[in-house]
Amino acid sequence: MIYLFNTLSRQKEEFKPITDKKVGLYTCGPTVYNFAHIGNLRTYIFEDILKRVLIYNNYKVKHVMNITDVGHLTSDQDEGEDKMDLAIKREKKDPKEIAKLYTSSFKNNLKELNIIEPDIWCQATEHLQEQIELIKQLQKKGYTYETTQAVYFDISKFPKYAQLSGQKIEEKKQGAREEVIVDKEKKNPQDFALWFKLTGRFKNHIQHWPSPWQEGFPGWHIECSAMSMKYLGEQFDIHCGGVDHIGVHHTNEIAQSETATGKSPWVKYWLHGEFLLLDKNKMAKSAGGFITLNTLREKGFNPLAFRLLCLQTHYRQKINFSWESLAASQNALKSLYEKISELEETDRQLKEYKEKFEEAINDDLDMPKAVSLIWEVLKSDKPAGAKKKTLLNFDKVLGLSLDKIKPLKIPEEIKTLASTREKARINNDYKKADQIREELEKLGYQVEDTKNGPKIKNKR
Repeated sequence: MIYLFNTLSRQKEEFKPITDKKVGLYTCGPTVYNFAHIGNLRTYIFEDILKRVLIYNNYKVKHVMNITDVGHLTSDQDEGEDKMDLAIKREKKDPKEIAKLYTSSFKNNLKELNIIEPDIWCQATEHLQEQIELIKQLQKKGYTYETTQAVYFDISKFPKYAQLSGQKIEEKKQGAREEVIVDKEKKNPQDFALWFKLTGRFKNHIQHWPSPWQEGFPGWHIECSAMSMKYLGEQFDIHCGGVDHIGVHHTNEIAQSETATGKSPWVKYWLHGEFLLLDKNKMAKSAGGFITLNTLREKGFNPLAFRLLCLQTHYRQKINFSWESLAASQNALKSLYEKISELEETDRQLKEYKEKFEEAINDDLDMPKAVSLIWEVLKSDKPAGAKKKTLLNFDKVLGLSLDKIKPLKIPEEIKTLASTREKARINNDYKKADQIREELEKLGYQVEDTKNGPKIKNKR
């Protein structure tokens, strides 16, 4: 059994999909106006672990991820400028060219982090008709209203609006700052735009399309609802994202989706990953100075060292990023690769460790415990071949590319030298043993004396 923490119920629940052994999974993808930073990428690593755990448990996963290339404003709500418009003005390029550049960069990031790509990528600007049809459904049911600037969803008609966030609607209203409400015709501060009209503050918006309401562009929230339901149906199993999506984006998705379909819950399980902090503050592109995966590479770090760093903290806990912690993860990864290269694989796994690993990963993705088992296995006195087989099984979930580590091949002449040295050591001829050790080191090999005999390591 798999147990997952469901944001909707605020507790761990046994995972029971709508259809036996099949999972519909939607993960909020990037807004492709800039490079993804490592805070963004932490969320995608957590989602990859979730997907791998499901696959490990023999579920067939249909994974859908969106690409947002219009409609995501700088506030995540209805204030500010469209992020894509900002990128177009900044780079003076065609919007399709910008979207293509940053989408390609993002996909390369996933590859470098050994994140399994979704089965379906869906780009917002390629699904405009689905979004328009969904808004029409909401309009027909009487949940929308128009102002001179936009078409809005009226949250007062959806009593469960704050169910996901747990915040009362009155509290949300009191928390809204009057000065950021740019459309004074809105009935409630939290009413959210389904379609922005090409007028007022958006009269010069670069990307726009015809609609029944006026030329304009879709809101961010309607995009995810329309695309997820197109590919996963009117109800599906899991929706993921960062914790910053709980109060606005995912809350709005639920309101419009359940209203349109009349089905509740729209999604059974909501999972959210915590922030990666930089100097104890949330990493954000708007603040500037964010760190990308390319920054890590330029400083000599293996992207998988960052993956390992993320795995050592539970996905529902914050990580305070530091270069020192990343360096420690890189050293640990290097050590792990070295030890794996020294092991010969057999057909037998270590059952007791396999069971502990499965217990950890199925308990709300307890990766810190799962990672600790790597070192327990390596330090154990179990047969080397069984150790490797067990660790390769672990890596189906951990995704540290252990299967790509080639076995260390020691040349016969090196083995002969090590054997001669061992005989000298046994005969107490320590001078000769030290001379051979020095000779081996000059050739790029290190000898470690163990109770099971000498162990040869490649220093290069």
